[in-house]
Amino acid sequence: MQIHTTIDSMRRARQAAGRCAFVPTMGNLHAGHIALMRQAASHADAVIASIFVNRLQFGPSEDFDKYPRTLQADCEMLEAAGVAHLFAPDEAVMYPSRQNYHVEPDPAQATALEGAHRAGHFRGVATVVLKLLNIVQPDVALFGKKDYQQLMVLRNMVSQMALPVDIVAGETVRAEDGLALSSRNRYLSDAERAEAVRLSRCLNRIRDAVRAGNHDFDALERAAMSELATHDWHPDYIAVRRQLDLQAPAAPDDALVVLGAARLGSTRLIDNLEI
Repeated sequence: MQIHTTIDSMRRARQAAGRCAFVPTMGNLHAGHIALMRQAASHADAVIASIFVNRLQFGPSEDFDKYPRTLQADCEMLEAAGVAHLFAPDEAVMYPSRQNYHVEPDPAQATALEGAHRAGHFRGVATVVLKLLNIVQPDVALFGKKDYQQLMVLRNMVSQMALPVDIVAGETVRAEDGLALSSRNRYLSDAERAEAVRLSRCLNRIRDAVRAGNHDFDALERAAMSELATHDWHPDYIAVRRQLDLQAPAAPDDALVVLGAARLGSTRLIDNLEI
């Protein structure tokens, strides 16, 4: 695996790489990331990954400096997964001067759900991803469904900006008990880890109920929020939304997704299930 720390080096390598699939990350990789890398290999001649901890997507209460940097371990995992190139720039390469130009996602899509709790987050995500896509110029880019709202914002950005890249979604990778894999899971105590699966179970019950014909979404959402709160969670939202834009369902045949976010102890977990 070749590691590139400058834009010029990455672009030269990309020109010689044939059809490329790109998986951007912030590092601190786990099995979910590696599943995306392996999926990417089925779409291209070469897989390119990136590791960059993007300051723009961190809010005032989110500690950018404490985000885990595990580059050596990440490189070993990427190489074992067959990744051909890693773009690992430092902040001076990505932002040599103050980033005054930004991508502003549709407020209706970027300020709901996660956006309501992380102001400006999707502005930062969309800006850095647009920049990475311009640098790497892949044929295909892959993003996991675990961060469903991020996937939706980026898919719509690529469509509206007419970018020449196909967006492919990767399925959420789960532990045997159903907990979605996340870098944040390592912060759970043993007791919290045993409890953490409750979030995915609540979402599964809502999905099953909707598939069975129950369209009283408000009642389903309130019941799940209540169950979490009863078991010492601090839920931010449980919501049934349209897959296309994460707005409230408008028609019986809308493709839907149920999403949830809640804090268990000091760890904030998110998850979702398509219906």
